[in-house]
Amino acid sequence: MILRVGVIGAGEVAQVIHLPTLSLLSHLYQVVSVCDISAATASHCATKFHIPKHTTDPATIIDDPAIDVIFILTSDEFHAVWAVAALQAGKNVMIEKPLTLSLPAARRIIGAERNSKGRVFVGYMRRYAPSFTGAFMREVASIPKILHVRVRDMSGPNAFFVNQSGTFQVKTTDDIPDTATATREKLLDGLYREAFPHASEITDEMKKYCRFLGSLGSHDLSLMREALQGMTCTSVAGVSVNDPFYSAILNFQTDKGDHAFAVTYESGIDGVAEFDAQLVVYGERKRVSIQYDTPYVKGLPITVHVEEINEHGEKQLKQIVSSYEDAYTAELTAMHDCFANGWEIKTSAEDAVRDLELYDMMYRKWMNQ
Repeated sequence: MILRVGVIGAGEVAQVIHLPTLSLLSHLYQVVSVCDISAATASHCATKFHIPKHTTDPATIIDDPAIDVIFILTSDEFHAVWAVAALQAGKNVMIEKPLTLSLPAARRIIGAERNSKGRVFVGYMRRYAPSFTGAFMREVASIPKILHVRVRDMSGPNAFFVNQSGTFQVKTTDDIPDTATATREKLLDGLYREAFPHASEITDEMKKYCRFLGSLGSHDLSLMREALQGMTCTSVAGVSVNDPFYSAILNFQTDKGDHAFAVTYESGIDGVAEFDAQLVVYGERKRVSIQYDTPYVKGLPITVHVEEINEHGEKQLKQIVSSYEDAYTAELTAMHDCFANGWEIKTSAEDAVRDLELYDMMYRKWMNQ
């Protein structure tokens, strides 16, 4: 079954990631319409990717009876608006992470989904990488007792990698309506106030923290949650907010309550062209890590590293690559099974809410320090 796709938002993530991947998966998907606030950008994508229709009006996509799945690839502040509208129209929805920026907005999406025949799939592509679902999760499962976890994501400038991706994106801004900025700012202001409901003033520092967790943080902390199934973050021991670098210490406990451990989270963006994203799980006699490279260059390996003490008391090292299939291809292949064949969606809206609950714990700790 080929699912017919409408895309809302034709910026970087559409041009560099999703539209090329959907083209490669032509046996599963057909993009029939693309929308962007810039008419020139929408036209460029329609021509480049052989998409029959293009528009500047999201309602044209949402109301089109020929469309099965709507990809929401806009900036974060529009996710809830168009997701709710698409669900009310009975469409399946793919939302590029984050789901949204506030818990109340997330609940609006979930409420719309409950009353819709459509379903929500959130684009946490790292969780679909074969090296994560295969080797990493298998090796972590062999650790009898987790003693510590480290989550790290030090990302260089996206432009360095995007410019070498061979996708040659075009983004026109001179035809964007003058009212667009005011609309965007109004939506963002509402989301910030929902994210920080007890703050008398929403500072620039709060806004940057919220946007950061929605961008890099949603990748890392969602991945961490899946790796630590059966375990719960009980509290946040400390938070450091020093834009553009952010860190936290999270206290975890097994759901059985038999032992606890800490997770250290560190992330930031600098000008060094190095993509360093990893998740490391420490046991008494074994360490397992997964290392992600930039997703903007297709086919780079996602590697799993194992260091352990073997039965002879020797240090033993392994490096595993489960597959060279990129995470986005694996993600959209799995999504097709969810929408076409009724498979369970692991990166659902309900799942994504757990990230927002974690962010809320981090915000509260930071503001009370």
